[in-house]
Amino acid sequence: MVTPTTDTRIPVRTGATLADVAEAVGLHPSTVSRALDPGRASMVKAETRERVLEAAERIGYRPNLAARSLMTGRTATVAVIAADLGNPWVTPIIHGIASRMHDDGVVPIVAETDDQPGALAELVDHMVARRVDALIVLAGREGDQDVVRSAGQVVPTVVAARPLPGAGVGAVISDGKMGGALVASHLADLGHTHVAQLRGPSNVLNFPLRSRGFSSVAKARGLRETHLEMEVTSTKVEDGAALMEHLLATTGDDHPTAVFAHNDSMALGAISVLKRHGLAIPGDVAVAGFNDSPMTEHLTPGLTTVHYPGWEVGHAAADAALRLLEGDISLASIEIDQELIIRGSTDPTKA
Repeated sequence: MVTPTTDTRIPVRTGATLADVAEAVGLHPSTVSRALDPGRASMVKAETRERVLEAAERIGYRPNLAARSLMTGRTATVAVIAADLGNPWVTPIIHGIASRMHDDGVVPIVAETDDQPGALAELVDHMVARRVDALIVLAGREGDQDVVRSAGQVVPTVVAARPLPGAGVGAVISDGKMGGALVASHLADLGHTHVAQLRGPSNVLNFPLRSRGFSSVAKARGLRETHLEMEVTSTKVEDGAALMEHLLATTGDDHPTAVFAHNDSMALGAISVLKRHGLAIPGDVAVAGFNDSPMTEHLTPGLTTVHYPGWEVGHAAADAALRLLEGDISLASIEIDQELIIRGSTDPTKA
């Protein structure tokens, strides 16, 4: 025989309502509504918020987003437009954005342009039509200023990761010029006198900044820099390989003893070519990259690279977008410092 038991817990319900939560905690529905609204939760005592959140989770309450949107005029979504979601450089930025938005109950909607002409304008129009609360643009190229400026007149907009001066919106970037300067100083300190750069596309403004920072220090330190006429339209492994092949073909035996690739993927391409030509790294040619992508420390030798603070850039960009939503129009450019990570691809003592 089974002895009946009394279970005083409130059962989980399908389609639990705000009134159900209010009944569970013995509070007025308006108080519960404030406690569950990230924008108004500060109006409720912390202890009360905890009780409400616990009860809401226990009975399976989910907010009616459509109703909230009608009341607030917001959708609790922010569009994030990246250039290439397959690029490991992007992942930490997205994580930083999502982390900050989670704190305010906002969901990022992520899309990519694949760096195709016209794709940014199409995606911006699409996201605005979906009534997102704000835009974070990670995919800007030179010439996209008008698209971003127009978007900023309709919805709060922030440029991040790729600088876009003249767009007329807030920006969160990391100083690429500083990163290039750090690499050149390091190579000069190691005693190199002949250097070269494997440059990224000139219409992605991170790369001209890295180039200028490197060249400025190289000139000041008396280094001879070989400039390649060849240009690439992307920054994949094969682009770095093509540039390195061209550099070796152009310079012959008088090749530079150190090269700075504008991102880690290009550096990997350069390293593969150097090994194929029987050149030792760093003994014959030192190689430095940029971004500190995952796994670069596990290469043989490990890749010297500039650490790009992706998570911090993403977090700051999301914070800027949310501040714009709250009416803070004082935002200007925010710059986050970079750090050189020295490994065996340039420093023989670390190989």
